[in-house]
Amino acid sequence: MRDEAGKILYVGKAKSLRSRVRSYFQPGAFDGRPQFTALTSRVADIDYIVTQTEQEALILEATQIKAHHPRYNINLKDDKKYPFIRITAEPYPRMFWTRDVERDGSRYLGPYSSARHMRTMLDVMHKVFPVRSCRYHLPDPKVKLCMEFQIRRCEGPCEDLVSQEQYRRTVEHAIRFLRGDKSGVIRELTERMREAASEQHFEQAGRHRDQIRALEHYRSRQKMVLEEQVDRDVVGMARHDDEACCTVIEIREGRVLDEKHHFLGGAMESTDAEILSAFLRQFYLQTDFIPRQVHVSQALPDAQEIADWLTSKGEGPRVEVAAYQRGLKARTQDMADSNAQHLLEERRLQREAQKGKIPQSVTSLQRDLSLDEPPRRIEGVDISNFQGSETVGSLVVMIDGKPRRSEYRHFRIRSSDGAPDDFSSIHEVVTRRFRGLRERGEAYPDLLMIDGGKGQLSSALAALHELEIHSVPVVGLAKRLEEIFRPDESQPLILPRASASLRMLQVLRDEAHRFAVNYHRKLRGKRTLSSGLDKIPGIGPKRRQALLQQFGSMRRLRQADVDEIASVKGFSLILAQQLKDHLAPEGAEDVGTT
Repeated sequence: MRDEAGKILYVGKAKSLRSRVRSYFQPGAFDGRPQFTALTSRVADIDYIVTQTEQEALILEATQIKAHHPRYNINLKDDKKYPFIRITAEPYPRMFWTRDVERDGSRYLGPYSSARHMRTMLDVMHKVFPVRSCRYHLPDPKVKLCMEFQIRRCEGPCEDLVSQEQYRRTVEHAIRFLRGDKSGVIRELTERMREAASEQHFEQAGRHRDQIRALEHYRSRQKMVLEEQVDRDVVGMARHDDEACCTVIEIREGRVLDEKHHFLGGAMESTDAEILSAFLRQFYLQTDFIPRQVHVSQALPDAQEIADWLTSKGEGPRVEVAAYQRGLKARTQDMADSNAQHLLEERRLQREAQKGKIPQSVTSLQRDLSLDEPPRRIEGVDISNFQGSETVGSLVVMIDGKPRRSEYRHFRIRSSDGAPDDFSSIHEVVTRRFRGLRERGEAYPDLLMIDGGKGQLSSALAALHELEIHSVPVVGLAKRLEEIFRPDESQPLILPRASASLRMLQVLRDEAHRFAVNYHRKLRGKRTLSSGLDKIPGIGPKRRQALLQQFGSMRRLRQADVDEIASVKGFSLILAQQLKDHLAPEGAEDVGTT
């Protein structure tokens, strides 16, 4: 799908192109995601390519996404910056790391998310296998033996001391070592060592022996995670807001060989299965080695299609794409998911540090609400009452996504006449709050959130309009469907459940509700205690206030003994006993602070 300028917006595949396109543009088409509306409103043209098989369509889709990075597709981030190990297409191939992929017949291993780990593996490989590291294009009569030959890091192809066939065999062993097939390489080297020894080529047999020992030592240092000698990739995933991280733990012959990770963008409105599917298609598109098993955290709808593609791409038996919920395989999956979560959190913290410590959730909220400035200070308002009595308002504050409890405020509603009226209560709270800020010369919040829908939002806007304050953005958050109402917008904004913006507004709303309810319960408890003592002889306003401060509720007062009551200022043992006797009969109202 392209926009008016011809820029690619989205790449997809379908068995029935007619049905797929109709699902976007038929009357009433909407899947609940803002991305859907944004995409369909910008599409000006549609191109399509017919393929022979579903596998071809899958490969073409992944290739186009990688090449064009459409805005509305899930994309691997910064994949071009990851290093590869390049095996050149020369008579005597070289092996070195690079970040540039050239279409000149060379082979590539990777990409590697850790350049340090890749360089370590290359260094070990050069110590074990005598693959040349020079940059000469051989054969070249001007090139002579160097120090690498003297220390047995090279077999001397520059002076034809090794045949091309034998040298290529060494390169293949090195490639298999880097892929994790150490057992197979050790077996072949053992056979070659025995053959050389039987032919009395003891120097060559000794080199093979040293290679075998080095491989066995390196293999012994790798962590054993599985009893079975199997090649397997375990794919873990974590997500936050519009970004996801997928890790691939490469297990070769039952041992952990490497861990690779990639970050993906445009994931907010996609399911976990859709993210994993998109990652597998893009990750294995640029990988030449395919393991026999690929484990993911949950079942994928297109697992069979991906498995068929990977099988056709690989060189071995059929590839299995599966999810496991129990046993050792599930524990390995948990390890992969934990790594992904750790990497995503680390990346988020690094990004926040780079942005002047503005949290990502704040910038996400600015983006989703189309605000001019990041809402670093957000205030939330909620109302609490019980059948219109003791109506209170609460105002809570968040700065950079974190509650600032020292700035929370309570409001006892003065305009209440005994009937519950959230609209007038919100009007009063907003009026008193912003009038106070203006009188004290304090800054207004970057965003005001009201707990409620259109009516509550209108009341807040009316209060600000009466105060002639027009610079403060205001939104309402309705709890039933988590709809966000904005001024001058007829339809509410519905953000995905995984959205960091929605989560921050939910935390603010819930905190305002908790603060309002707690204050309302406190006032009800005081009123209940006061009314319960009104008719007791000898208990006047001062003694009622002393009891209120000491016990807080009628329930706690009834549970107290005579000595505890007598310890209250203004009470003797005789008066305490009279109060206890008065509260003792059954039928006395037992109302707490519920």
